[in-house]
Amino acid sequence: MQDLVVVGAGPYGLSIASHAAAAGLRPRVFGRPMAAWRDGMPPGMLLKSEPWASNLSDPKGAYGLAAYAATQGVEARHGVPLPVGLFASYGLWFAEKAAPPVEERTVTAVRPRAGGGFGVTVDGGGDSGRHRETFLARTVVLAVGVRPFADVPGPLRALAPERVSHSVDHADLTRFKGLDVTVVGAGQAALETATLLAEQGTTVRVVARSHQLNWNTLPPPLERPLGEVARAPHTGLGCGWKNWLYAETPGLFRRLPASTRARVFTSALGPAGAWWLRERFEGAVEVRLGESVAAAAPAGDRVRLDLVSTRGSVDAVTTDHVIAATGFTPRLSRLGLLDERLRRSLRRMGASGAPETDAVFETSHPGLFVTGLLSAPSFGPSMRFVLGATYTAGRVVRGVRRRLGTGSRQLPSGASREPLPAGTAQTNWMDGF
Repeated sequence: MQDLVVVGAGPYGLSIASHAAAAGLRPRVFGRPMAAWRDGMPPGMLLKSEPWASNLSDPKGAYGLAAYAATQGVEARHGVPLPVGLFASYGLWFAEKAAPPVEERTVTAVRPRAGGGFGVTVDGGGDSGRHRETFLARTVVLAVGVRPFADVPGPLRALAPERVSHSVDHADLTRFKGLDVTVVGAGQAALETATLLAEQGTTVRVVARSHQLNWNTLPPPLERPLGEVARAPHTGLGCGWKNWLYAETPGLFRRLPASTRARVFTSALGPAGAWWLRERFEGAVEVRLGESVAAAAPAGDRVRLDLVSTRGSVDAVTTDHVIAATGFTPRLSRLGLLDERLRRSLRRMGASGAPETDAVFETSHPGLFVTGLLSAPSFGPSMRFVLGATYTAGRVVRGVRRRLGTGSRQLPSGASREPLPAGTAQTNWMDGF
């Protein structure tokens, strides 16, 4: 029986694997390394987060983004965006240097066993010649990234795939040269996708429910007068004390009242474009604000969109393709690899579809851990970003060792989990970001 299986090989999965190996565990890690960054972001995209806030986590902190950039003759400088392609290559370098080998195979099923642990089924790995495999694991960490949770507005879901897609579906936008594309959304993914489309000669418009686009401002220098630092400290989520709390104290966030957490998720770190994108975007892309897609239907080999404004007026637009850059919702129901009985048995965060977790990211089913977007309702906004991997990795490994009996105390297989500490609030997280 395997002690630990990590499902996913993005920033969270690789960071957890690195900490697990350093702790003496021998995890099996499955997935395509840095898949979301390699397969879902086209050339020309830039990293929105600062380089110093975009590190994967190894126990010694020796394999950060700046260290990799130096090997490529690139300086990772504050206030200077780096190519997403460079970040993807950094993740592959990290996987080679700081993590155990990754098996580029897909976990297709995780089922609970009556005596404790899980049955894990993995596909054969494409052209590898390997057969489908099922084995036993005592603990499983889900580090599946965001792709399973992509949101497409209801009116668009009935369209054929050649007419509608999500922003995470595109590693190459050149297929849209010479076409008309409508991008739905107002965040960085929408605005940068639209900009890249316009720059390659695509006719493009952005449709957004909001009445204005929000743009981040140029970050101040890292070295500033003490008074400025005291008023608005730097964090990996932007300047300010609220952002500092989200970035530096996820454990404290987990103890906030449910209503507070729900309010934060409706207001904190909402859709916004990077400061360096604004000049390229404005004047190059048609923008339709205060409108949403009310209906969508094929129109020959194109798509007719009925756009309704906040005033109630309806306008029709015909386009060749719609790209939904409309975010992600961490619902367990979207994780088809989890056994249905297991999914139904997990305690959830109020009315949301996200799992409830304890301080070490363990769900209500002993031995099952969740990270990244799935843990954001418990630990706050930082878990939506690479930044959260550093907080997560060591704590998950601590929880795994405790569950295996190699930590401070042993918990027998199948034992019920510890109750939440006194005073810990239950959550009622709202959908979306």
